[in-house]
Amino acid sequence: MDGFAGSLDDSISAASTSDVQDRLSALELRVQQQEDEITVLKAALADVLRRLAISEDHVASVKKSVPSKGQPGIREAISMSCITNGSGANRKPSHTSSVSVARKETLSSAAKSMKRPPTTEKSHNSWENSDDSRNKLLKVVSTSKLISKVIKNTDKHKDVIINQEGEYIKMFMRGRPITMFIPSDVDNYDDIRTELPPEKLKLEWVYGYRGKDCRANVYLLPTGEIVYFIASVVVLFNYEERTQRHYLGHTDCVKCLAIHPDKIRIATGQIAGVDKDGRPLQPHVRVWDSVSLSTLQIIGLGTFERGVGCLDFSKADSGVHLCVIDDSNEHMLTVWDWQKKLKGAEIKTTNEVVLAVEFHPTDANTIITCGKSHIFFWTWNGNSLTRKQGIFGKYEKPKFVQCLAFLGNGDVLTGDSGGVILTWSKTTVEPTPGKGPKGVYQISKQIKAHDGSVFTLCQMRNGMLLTGGGKDRKIILWDHDLNPEREIEVPDQYGTIRAVAEGKADQFLVGTSRNFILRGAFNDGFQIEVQGHTDELWGLATHPFKDLLLTCAQDRQVCMWNSVEHRLEWTRLVDEPGHCADFHPSGTVVAIGTHSGRWFVLDAETRDLVSIHTDGNEQLSVMRYSVDGTFLAVGSHDNFIYLYVVSENGRKYSRYGKCNGHSSYITHLDWSPDNKYIMSNSGDYEILYWDIPSGCKLIRNRSECKDIDWTTYTCVLGFQVFGVWPEGSDGTDINALVRSHSRKVIAVADDFCKVHLFQYPCSKAKAPSHKYSAHSSHVTNVSFTHSDSHLISTGGKDMSIIQWKLVEKLSLPQNEIVADTTLTKAPISSTENTMRSDTPTPPPSQPLNETAEEESRISNSPTLLENSLEHTVEPSEDHSEEQSEGGSEVLGEAACGEQPSELREQQAGCALPEDQQAPAPLP
Repeated sequence: MDGFAGSLDDSISAASTSDVQDRLSALELRVQQQEDEITVLKAALADVLRRLAISEDHVASVKKSVPSKGQPGIREAISMSCITNGSGANRKPSHTSSVSVARKETLSSAAKSMKRPPTTEKSHNSWENSDDSRNKLLKVVSTSKLISKVIKNTDKHKDVIINQEGEYIKMFMRGRPITMFIPSDVDNYDDIRTELPPEKLKLEWVYGYRGKDCRANVYLLPTGEIVYFIASVVVLFNYEERTQRHYLGHTDCVKCLAIHPDKIRIATGQIAGVDKDGRPLQPHVRVWDSVSLSTLQIIGLGTFERGVGCLDFSKADSGVHLCVIDDSNEHMLTVWDWQKKLKGAEIKTTNEVVLAVEFHPTDANTIITCGKSHIFFWTWNGNSLTRKQGIFGKYEKPKFVQCLAFLGNGDVLTGDSGGVILTWSKTTVEPTPGKGPKGVYQISKQIKAHDGSVFTLCQMRNGMLLTGGGKDRKIILWDHDLNPEREIEVPDQYGTIRAVAEGKADQFLVGTSRNFILRGAFNDGFQIEVQGHTDELWGLATHPFKDLLLTCAQDRQVCMWNSVEHRLEWTRLVDEPGHCADFHPSGTVVAIGTHSGRWFVLDAETRDLVSIHTDGNEQLSVMRYSVDGTFLAVGSHDNFIYLYVVSENGRKYSRYGKCNGHSSYITHLDWSPDNKYIMSNSGDYEILYWDIPSGCKLIRNRSECKDIDWTTYTCVLGFQVFGVWPEGSDGTDINALVRSHSRKVIAVADDFCKVHLFQYPCSKAKAPSHKYSAHSSHVTNVSFTHSDSHLISTGGKDMSIIQWKLVEKLSLPQNEIVADTTLTKAPISSTENTMRSDTPTPPPSQPLNETAEEESRISNSPTLLENSLEHTVEPSEDHSEEQSEGGSEVLGEAACGEQPSELREQQAGCALPEDQQAPAPLP
């Protein structure tokens, strides 16, 4: 027993010694970082003192050479001193307070503790006594307020510092210096040049559909395409030919959709957004051509609040007008002559939720809205709207009137939260005096249709009616007398019904709350056409040698997608929300990290559970196999990196060690080719290196790792990639980064809905990039496919997976936009079908002329804001940071607060990206 106790004591002693050494190394690291910060503070303080001395010299010299009334001379001196301080060039000069203004600018917010002299004479006296002012300054700079301000100002003027020997550079993030050692093969850092990469991205496929919180947003077009939306993309999907086309005009989440009576033009409404500088992107409606994908008109900039809730084209006058309800507290109803961009009428509807708005199909002057506890019948007379409330009388008033439809005789149908369909008929006899005007809608019939709510009504071409139930998930076919004929139930795994639309022949389309689009028939059941995740999406991994990608999200779904056939291979529900994933190099298994510290290993073909482990009790942020698959590194929010030895082709795992030294959660990590080293980043912007064979020890001399050629590059901080960070970043602006296998480009996922493509290496601050918009939420992850043919990006809250084709752009002639339409074109026969519509539309071969006309029409608008927008969107080949996209690839990067919507109009219409090209001109 004593021997056993002794050995136990020895092991405890050894463990404690190891812990002490780890703590010592961590403390040494912190001391080094604090020394860096102190150096920066000293330099900043010296700079402040130097600037103050210059200001004093200017004022003293001016005072001696200029009489007491020499205001212009003093003004000039103070102006010069303010400009020298790097601020104040636009400030208004004033004699009575100019000196104290100069001092205030120099000392920033900390100078508030010093009283401003009340008169000019006192100001000058205070400046004469330079020793006193210097002492006061020294007292003031001891405050933390000034120190933080000095750091901020220093960062603005010193984005990157190179040491004199050229050994390392420092960039600053929130005032914190980040040291990166320059590799040995860089002879002169100043000779490094970063340019735009010749490769560009072209949107090829969008996985997912937004049905969870939307309604009535799935329709079949005459082209045979299903139109729906997700994120800021409106998708036109031909399910027979497995092709997609995309309308990319929007700058934020698309929330509603309406089809013009000609079945060619489409109106889509979006919510308000914010650009990367915090400036508002205004909600608006875009009317566009579904054949050419060109923008025809933009409605409501500066009119709508928060977002566009629902909208509808008029039917009785062939779609000349558009009615819109916004998401403001008053739910404003506006009616527009959309082609002339004129607002005909505007009125408050109600403070309650409004769920639908529709024009009456035969009475051009009647508009109907419904929502929480109400249905309103509006009479529209050119420039005014008058409201008549629907009276339920003896019928039970529902909590929500959910949807509207119309019978051939003009009667109005409503479906409500009680499962009831009500028929509202217009009275044609004179009412008794005092009972209201002639032509009031009253309930003439009530039908109990569904258990739970009636969520959607769809009037079919043959006059019959389809209804979709919420709770009972049933779709019921009703005859012309509203008698039920057929019914079918949507299986529970697809969720409740959100939208129903008529399909081809006897088929119908169903959008569900779990983001499925189903194609169904009463005889044949349902077939999945579109599906996606239903909660925030972070995890992404691409197969090492197959055209497969895997995603995992907070909805606990793990999905394997085929990137060539654009289909879901399999899906599995796991016990925890997934956050990160990585394929074993053999491709046989995939590791998935969750929010609770547990991680699973699944068979990549059978989706069977191979292994399950737990490391800590916090979220796992990164899983990374070594290049030969013998190690797995697991990065956690508990600040540790857990190491496992992997055997049996990824099916057996044994703990190897733990990397302990980060002072914040792990964000990214990469392996060296020989499995000896790991580079890692953390939430407080640390770059640390680890020696794995030596027991996962922290490498204190980071310069030893400067020449390691990392197998992958996903760390967002490092010498080869720091140029991707935007100016003034707070360290959270970039969520993910990946280097292509060819080592030519870097793809970046940012917090402003953008995907960037940079040249690799990217070792100069403010490097130019190609920017791409399609997501409407923070982009959470990016990954290249095994052959670098495609890039995959994932959206967080928008739950979208977007597949981009990587194309190398050579110098092409002027007709560059007449481009490859292999995956994005619609069949010509379908297009001919579309063009036979009664209402003439601009032919697809003339998008440029058409948009030019719209451009001039918009520019003649009395709205000053929109005029200014038009003047800022001239197409340019300037490869500056803002315009590096070359005009056609990037959709919606804002150069000013309101620009994106009009910029996107130019890009989506006037110079269509390749993935928006119209089908080939008709013969």
